[in-house]
Amino acid sequence: MDFVIEFNPAAFTHKVSEADIYQVFDTAIYDGLLDEPNDVDARDKYLLIGFDRNANPIEILYNFISDYRVNVFHAMPCRSIYHHLLK
Repeated sequence: MDFVIEFNPAAFTHKVSEADIYQVFDTAIYDGLLDEPNDVDARDKYLLIGFDRNANPIEILYNFISDYRVNVFHAMPCRSIYHHLLK
Protein backbone atom coordinates (compact mmCIF):
# COMPACT_ATOMS: atom_id res chain seq x y z
CA MET A 1 0.00 0.00 0.00
CA ASP A 2 1.47 3.33 -1.04
CA PHE A 3 -0.95 5.55 0.88
CA VAL A 4 -2.48 6.19 4.28
CA ILE A 5 -6.06 5.01 4.85
CA GLU A 6 -8.40 7.19 6.90
CA PHE A 7 -11.76 5.87 8.04
CA ASN A 8 -15.05 7.72 8.03
CA PRO A 9 -17.28 6.33 10.82
CA ALA A 10 -19.82 5.36 8.14
CA ALA A 11 -17.31 2.78 6.86
CA PHE A 12 -18.15 0.58 9.84
CA THR A 13 -21.95 0.64 9.42
CA HIS A 14 -21.99 -2.90 7.99
CA LYS A 15 -19.63 -4.32 10.64
CA VAL A 16 -16.56 -4.66 8.42
CA SER A 17 -13.56 -4.17 10.69
CA GLU A 18 -10.58 -1.90 10.13
CA ALA A 19 -8.33 -4.99 9.87
CA ASP A 20 -10.59 -6.46 7.18
CA ILE A 21 -10.58 -3.18 5.24
CA TYR A 22 -6.78 -3.24 5.21
CA GLN A 23 -6.96 -6.86 4.03
CA VAL A 24 -9.29 -5.89 1.18
CA PHE A 25 -6.82 -3.23 0.03
CA ASP A 26 -4.07 -5.87 0.12
CA THR A 27 -6.11 -8.43 -1.85
CA ALA A 28 -7.89 -6.10 -4.27
CA ILE A 29 -8.97 -7.73 -7.51
CA TYR A 30 -10.82 -4.65 -8.75
CA ASP A 31 -10.03 -1.00 -8.12
CA GLY A 32 -11.56 1.67 -10.32
CA LEU A 33 -13.77 4.69 -10.57
CA LEU A 34 -17.33 4.07 -9.47
CA ASP A 35 -19.60 3.94 -12.51
CA GLU A 36 -22.89 5.38 -11.25
CA PRO A 37 -24.46 7.53 -13.99
CA ASN A 38 -27.17 8.90 -11.67
CA ASP A 39 -24.69 10.00 -8.99
CA VAL A 40 -23.21 13.41 -9.85
CA ASP A 41 -20.53 12.93 -7.18
CA ALA A 42 -19.47 9.48 -8.46
CA ARG A 43 -16.59 10.93 -10.46
CA ASP A 44 -14.63 11.29 -7.20
CA LYS A 45 -15.53 7.86 -5.78
CA TYR A 46 -13.59 4.66 -6.25
CA LEU A 47 -14.85 1.08 -5.92
CA LEU A 48 -12.49 -1.52 -4.50
CA ILE A 49 -13.33 -5.22 -4.30
CA GLY A 50 -11.20 -7.73 -2.49
CA PHE A 51 -11.36 -10.31 0.27
CA ASP A 52 -11.50 -10.02 4.05
CA ARG A 53 -9.49 -12.20 6.44
CA ASN A 54 -12.06 -15.01 6.02
CA ALA A 55 -11.90 -14.84 2.20
CA ASN A 56 -15.34 -13.21 1.93
CA PRO A 57 -15.70 -10.72 -0.93
CA ILE A 58 -16.01 -7.14 0.33
CA GLU A 59 -16.83 -3.92 -1.51
CA ILE A 60 -15.28 -0.64 -0.41
CA LEU A 61 -15.94 2.90 -1.57
CA TYR A 62 -13.28 5.51 -1.02
CA ASN A 63 -12.01 8.82 -2.32
CA PHE A 64 -8.63 10.51 -2.39
CA ILE A 65 -7.96 13.22 0.16
CA SER A 66 -4.50 13.90 -1.27
CA ASP A 67 -1.96 12.07 -3.40
CA TYR A 68 -1.07 9.75 -0.52
CA ARG A 69 -4.24 9.65 1.60
CA VAL A 70 -7.60 7.96 1.01
CA ASN A 71 -10.86 8.20 2.91
CA VAL A 72 -12.87 4.97 3.22
CA PHE A 73 -16.54 5.81 3.72
CA HIS A 74 -18.28 2.52 2.82
CA ALA A 75 -17.45 -1.15 3.42
CA MET A 76 -19.79 -4.13 3.27
CA PRO A 77 -20.09 -7.67 1.97
CA CYS A 78 -19.96 -7.52 -1.81
CA ARG A 79 -23.40 -7.16 -3.37
CA SER A 80 -24.43 -9.30 -6.34
CA ILE A 81 -24.33 -6.29 -8.69
CA TYR A 82 -20.53 -6.38 -8.39
CA HIS A 83 -20.00 -10.15 -8.54
CA HIS A 84 -19.06 -9.93 -12.22
CA LEU A 85 -15.98 -7.96 -11.13
CA LEU A 86 -14.78 -10.94 -9.10
CA LYS A 87 -13.95 -12.90 -12.26
